[in-house]
Amino acid sequence: MLEIVQIPVLQDNYVYLIHCAETGDTAVVDPAVAEPVVAALEARGWTLNHIFNTHHHFDHVGANRELKAKYGLKITGPAADRDRIPGIDIAVGDGDQVWLGDEAATVYDVPGHTTGHIAYHFGASQALFCGDTLFALGCGRLFEGTPDQMWQSLGKLMRLPDETQVYCAHEYTLANARFAVTVEPHNKALLARMDDIRAMREHGEPTVPSTLGIEKATNPFLRPMSEDIQETVGLLGAPLPAVFAEVRRRKDDF
Repeated sequence: MLEIVQIPVLQDNYVYLIHCAETGDTAVVDPAVAEPVVAALEARGWTLNHIFNTHHHFDHVGANRELKAKYGLKITGPAADRDRIPGIDIAVGDGDQVWLGDEAATVYDVPGHTTGHIAYHFGASQALFCGDTLFALGCGRLFEGTPDQMWQSLGKLMRLPDETQVYCAHEYTLANARFAVTVEPHNKALLARMDDIRAMREHGEPTVPSTLGIEKATNPFLRPMSEDIQETVGLLGAPLPAVFAEVRRRKDDF
């Protein structure tokens, strides 16, 4: 199993270190800023070998060049967006594999938030690094893609095992929960999760990672098939992409 270290940075970002104890190989996912990453590495005696970027936004690639200059590492990022990934060395896309030590991650193209977004799934360690595509109780705002693209992207991730840990890139869960209960007010699992999230945040605890199974049961963006949601948004029996699009629209205006 890979060791995963969560580093809170900026206002609400999460950066992740991934470490293979057998080989000493270490990667950072979406380094927004360098200093906390360097501090976390030095505290553990690790050397950085890779950057794995999910998309081009500055709060995910801001430290690419600084860390590359310091460690001489390789930067892996989306082939569909390689021109916007600073310092990229290795461009990957849907179905490619990326190795960290003894374990491989499968790459998924998941456009929607941006046109070139990707996710990394380490199956043996049950870890999904999905950037801003899937959040705990949310999904990324559609800055560049379409609702249909995002729904198809989320569908790829939904096919992964329920025990998959969802390592998303932001602590948005409480705000997402407040919206979720407005579109699925009768979901008992969601209401119970809302209570847990409030308690965790009151104690300063992270709500990330969650699991894909929990997201499937409570995240409205994965649940357009819910009759509760369909009735709430006035689209009972409508095609799932249309229901998803309306939920996303409502979140944008929330």
